[in-house]
Amino acid sequence: MSQIIQNGKTVTTYGHLPEKGERAPHFELLKSDLNVATLQDFKGKRVILNIFPSIDTHVCATSVKNFNAKAAELENVVVLNISRDLPFAQERFKKDNDLGNVTNLSDFRERNFGKDYGLEMIDGPWEGLLSRVVIVLDENGKILHTEQVKDIDNEPDYLEALKVLL
Repeated sequence: MSQIIQNGKTVTTYGHLPEKGERAPHFELLKSDLNVATLQDFKGKRVILNIFPSIDTHVCATSVKNFNAKAAELENVVVLNISRDLPFAQERFKKDNDLGNVTNLSDFRERNFGKDYGLEMIDGPWEGLLSRVVIVLDENGKILHTEQVKDIDNEPDYLEALKVLL
């Protein structure tokens, strides 16, 4: 288990992030049209997994907007924003903010992603939600970079995440 900070208090996550150099675990998440997306759907693309508790919080929304802007500058890169928000809320946010360079995916139904990736919060006020994590994958799903943001009230280190793609 890992520990992060939320509002100055320690929160425990389900496990540990996958290791750099490993293959990313398989996932099945819902797209805005309620069809399933899998990791295999993005084979051949470099992938940024931008994972967070809820699109309707300031820091989460900021990370989505920042990765949207950065993705437009990169070749063969897809940004997947992953949370347990309903797909409808994710799609509303995307349209309201004119975010054309990201894909939103939801883990609200199966709830396996957070456990398989070791990042679900298992206690604290946001118990059951996903912690703030960035994972970068190469074209074959191999992990190039991971960051579990120690204090969930902070943004991820965008430059470190993007550096492995330059």
